[in-house]
Amino acid sequence: MTNETPGTQKAPAVLFVCSKNGGKSQLAAGLMNQLANGDVTVYSAGTKPGKSLNPQAVESLAELGIDITGEHPKPVTDEVLGSVDAVIVLGTEAKLEPREGARFEVWETDEPSERGIEGMERMRLVRDDIKARVQKLHAELTGRVGP
Repeated sequence: MTNETPGTQKAPAVLFVCSKNGGKSQLAAGLMNQLANGDVTVYSAGTKPGKSLNPQAVESLAELGIDITGEHPKPVTDEVLGSVDAVIVLGTEAKLEPREGARFEVWETDEPSERGIEGMERMRLVRDDIKARVQKLHAELTGRVGP
């Protein structure tokens, strides 16, 4: 670690990545921000950022009291990659090489559309799948267990 005062510890940082940074990675970032309440630094980005957020992703988080309306799709940058403790790739569409020194995971998230489930029902199922994974990741990053 760099010049830290003894007894202080930098908050763990996580980057959530998906292809467009309009849906799944934004869901994960919004959920982690709400859960972490400042004890985890959260970034989200896309390997091929889209032009806007998925309105259903925004709405599904709003149902949980999470407002991400000020967010926008962002590209993955070396600066962010170099500053995080964990990189989480959501889904199999986004391709990213693991970086040395950072935890790297690919979450093959639930895809209800493969079962014919679309619209808000689909987005809620995706959100809830990601939420369960984010809760586990938060506990691991912070060393705390339970809600």
